[in-house]
Amino acid sequence: MQFAKRLEKIPPYLFAEIDRKRNELIAKGIDIINMGVGDPDKPTPAHILQAMHEAIEDPATHNYPPYQGTQEFREAGVQWMEKRFGVKGLDPDHEIVSSIGSKEAIHNTFLAFVEPGDYTLIPDPGYPVYHSSTLFAGGEPYTMPLTPERGFLPDLEAIPSEVARQTKLLWINYPSNPTGAIASLEFFEKLVAFCRKHDILLCHDHAYAEMAYDGYKPPSVLEVPGAKDVTIEFHSLSKAYNMTGWRIGFVVGNAKGIQGLRQVKSNVDSGVFKAIQRAAIAAFSTTEEELQSVISVYQNRRDILIQGLQSLGWPISPPKATLYVWTPVPPGYSSAEFVTVLLEKCGIIVPPGNGYGAAGEGFFRIALTLPEERLIEGIHRMKDAGIRYQ
Repeated sequence: MQFAKRLEKIPPYLFAEIDRKRNELIAKGIDIINMGVGDPDKPTPAHILQAMHEAIEDPATHNYPPYQGTQEFREAGVQWMEKRFGVKGLDPDHEIVSSIGSKEAIHNTFLAFVEPGDYTLIPDPGYPVYHSSTLFAGGEPYTMPLTPERGFLPDLEAIPSEVARQTKLLWINYPSNPTGAIASLEFFEKLVAFCRKHDILLCHDHAYAEMAYDGYKPPSVLEVPGAKDVTIEFHSLSKAYNMTGWRIGFVVGNAKGIQGLRQVKSNVDSGVFKAIQRAAIAAFSTTEEELQSVISVYQNRRDILIQGLQSLGWPISPPKATLYVWTPVPPGYSSAEFVTVLLEKCGIIVPPGNGYGAAGEGFFRIALTLPEERLIEGIHRMKDAGIRYQ
C-alpha cells in the first residue's frame, strides 16, 4: 500500500503537529500554556444557540441541504455584505455559496481553477493551506514575501511578468494571519487593477473581518468599484461569533468564481446542515453592541500581552486586528530555536514563524485565545526563566 506521490510534497499540517506535541507533554504531567492555535475559548453567543435549538426541532432541517446553501442563508449573507460593507447588488442565486468554514472553500477553489503548470500567487508568511492546496491541485506556488518594511503588503511590481501571465489565483488575507497586518481600500484598488490586467482571480480570505480593535473596521475588496469582475471573498463565522467547531461560512463575488467553486463542492461534499445555516442567520443579526462585547475580550488580552512583552524588552506595538500577535524572536535565535526554548523552559507552545513560509523566519505567532490569567502566567514564566528580547 503506497501513498499518492502528491503527499510527498505536502508537509505535516502545522497545527496538527502542535497538537501532537502538546498532547505528548500533557501526558508527561507538564502544565502547558498553549498559545498556538486561534480557536476561540468562549462559548457561542446565546441567541445563536437558541436559533440552533429551534432549528434542530424542525424536521425540515433534517434532510440534505442544497449544495450552494439554503436560499435564506444566501440572502442573509448578501444582506450582511450590504449592511457591513455597503456592497450592494450581489445576486443570491449566482454570486454567493455557503461553505464548511473557510478552509474547505479555499482548498476547493484551487481544485476549480488550478491545473499543472499554473502559478498561484500566495502570501509569505501566510495561511499554510494556500501552499498545500496549490500542490494538491498540481500548480506551482509563487510566494509574495511580506516584510515589516512594507507593512506586510506584497510588492506587486516584483512579480515577474511571465509568472503573472501563467497565474490563475492571487491570494490575500487582510487582516492577516499570521502577521495581524491590515490593508487599505487604496491597496485593494491596486490588487484589483493588477488582477484585471493579468486575468487573475483575486481571492480574499476575509476570515478576520470582524476581529479588529480600537474602532478599526476592515474593508472588503468588493467595496472597490468593479472588483466583482475579478474577485471572490471568503467569509467565516468562526472567529467573531465563537463558532469554529460549527464549520459555517460563505464565499461571495464573481459569478464565474462562484460557479467553479459550486461545481467542485457538489462533487465532494453535501453542504452544511440546515440547522447550522439557520443559526448562522441569527449570527448575522448580532448587534454591534453584542459583537463588541466579544471583541473587547480579545482587545483586553492583546493589551495585557503587549504590555507584558514590552516589559521584557520586546519592540512591539499592538496589532489593530486578528487574534494574533506576530512577534520577533530575540537576536541570535532562529524561529525554531526560540520556540523550543519557550517550550522547554516555560512550557509555552507557540508556532515558529517559518511554519507560515520562509519569510516568516525570525518571528513567532501568539494567539489570544486563552484566558487573561494564562497570558499573565506565560509572561511570568518567561520573566522567571530570564527570557528577554535583549
